[in-house]
Amino acid sequence: MFPWNFFPFDKDIQSKVKNMKPEEVNQFVQNIMGKVFESAMPNNMNPQEMMKLFQPFSETQEKRTTAGESAINYSLFETHDYIYVRINIDTDEWLTRLRLSHTSNLLLLENIPEMSHKHSIPLPSLAKKKGTTAHYKDKTLEVRIPKDIDTQYSEINVTDIV
Repeated sequence: MFPWNFFPFDKDIQSKVKNMKPEEVNQFVQNIMGKVFESAMPNNMNPQEMMKLFQPFSETQEKRTTAGESAINYSLFETHDYIYVRINIDTDEWLTRLRLSHTSNLLLLENIPEMSHKHSIPLPSLAKKKGTTAHYKDKTLEVRIPKDIDTQYSEINVTDIV
């Protein structure tokens, strides 16, 4: 609910605004916004902390093998249209033997760091079958997967049971 009682609306507001200097208008707006955000923010949250809530989805993980040694490092984030997975490639040899594929919800990596090793990275949303691209630069493999909209739904009729 917007706190309308913070605004000093009265009959003379129009004449007050017309006669204000730009610095006074700026100070007025800052003062009003400060009052609004003080009451709206839970537990006196810092505005910088509030801005962290609006950061895009981002996930950084490290896959480990059964022996506990680091296998692959990757970061994952998504936009409105694509899912991006950035995989750190330690040696150029990995790139030559890497087999890369995906399902609608998993990115599959095979033969890195060793032959016959398999890794799967869960995707945050559904992916299209076609259109995935991968680019390698500066020891980073970036995989761009187009997102898919799930349109496979069916209507269920509800009948009365007497």
